[in-house]
Parts: sequence; C-alpha cells; structure tokens
Amino acid sequence: MTGRPANALDAAGADPLVKAHERLVHDASFQFSFTAAPPPQKPPEWLIWLFKILGRAGPFLSWVFWGLLIVGVLVIAVLLIREFVTYRRPTKAVKGEPVRLSEWRPDAARARVLLSDADRLAAEGRYSEAAHLLLFRSIADIEEKRPRLIAPAFTSRDIAVLNELPQAAQTAFGRIAHHVERHLFADRPLDVEAFRDCRAAYEAFAFPDQWRSAS
Repeated sequence: MTGRPANALDAAGADPLVKAHERLVHDASFQFSFTAAPPPQKPPEWLIWLFKILGRAGPFLSWVFWGLLIVGVLVIAVLLIREFVTYRRPTKAVKGEPVRLSEWRPDAARARVLLSDADRLAAEGRYSEAAHLLLFRSIADIEEKRPRLIAPAFTSRDIAVLNELPQAAQTAFGRIAHHVERHLFADRPLDVEAFRDCRAAYEAFAFPDQWRSAS
C-alpha cells in the first residue's frame, strides 16, 4: 500500500491547528490568565451578634408571628361584622325624644317643582321614571335632614321602617318604595294608577296639611 508517511500527515494536519492556536493566544480580546478572587469581607460584629440572637429566638419568633397573624385576622373580622351589622340594621330613635314633623318636612317650593317634573314624565307615559324621581327625592330629603341616618347598604324597605322617621313619613315613603321595588324586582312597568299613588304619597310626605292629617 503506497501513500504519504504517517508523520507527514500528522504534521500537515497539525500545522493549521498550530497556527490557529497561535492566533488565539496572541489575540488581546481573550484572557487566559486569571487572578484569584479576593476573600469575602467578614461581617461586622454587631451583625454576627444579631444573627446569633435571632437564631436562638427563632422558635419563639414563629409563635409570635402566628399569634399576631391570628389576632390581626380576628380584629379585621370583628370590624367587618360590626360595619355590616351597622349598615344593615336600622338605627333606633332615642327613647322619649319626640319626633317633630316640621323638622322633616321638605321645602314646599322644591316639592312643587319636583311634582311638576314627575307630572311631565308621567304625561309622556314614563310612569316608572316619574316614580323613581319621587323616591330618590324623598331619600334626598331624608339625607338633608339627617346626613348620617341612611347607610349605603340600606334598601328602600330599610329606610321606610327607620324609627327616626315620623309615622306619616314612614307610610308615605313605604308606598312609593313598594311601587318602585315592584318595578325593579318584578320587571313590571308602572301604570298611571301606580304613579298617582306615588304622587299622593309624596304629597303626604311634603306638605304640612298632609302631615298633620296623617300624624
């Protein structure tokens, strides 16, 4: 078998590799020698002391953490329950304190403007909107007299049974709320008779002669 000597093949094959290695060694963009990394600095003594204290108190700290967490959850739960009960429970009137009707009566001029606006809606056949207007204005009249009496979570029925309201106001407001809630929850549009009853109820709520006859 004829051919080139093995050592000649090795030399020919190694020559390009040697040249490539020499180029890599002399390439300044590559680093081939590394210095040893500096030893880490020793932490200060006070930090070592603190770690030792925390390590010894570890089991106790876990109990303290869970205890504080449980107390925090209980406090939040009590606050939420108290707020929910306050919003959902109608407030009680002070026993023995007389309810003066004149303090709750809305301004007569504003009441007449409101009835005029409601009549305009009713004339267009929009009886449900007219009743809603009377209900919302009745709530506004109550909030104007007692700003913190009505809680955000109160329904119309809750407002109608507030003990702070005079009986005449409870009756009038309850009639309006009955028709409006029937429209909202039963999806039944109000007719002219329902609107007339709401209008008459608001008149009883607004005007002095109606209040005196209802009290």
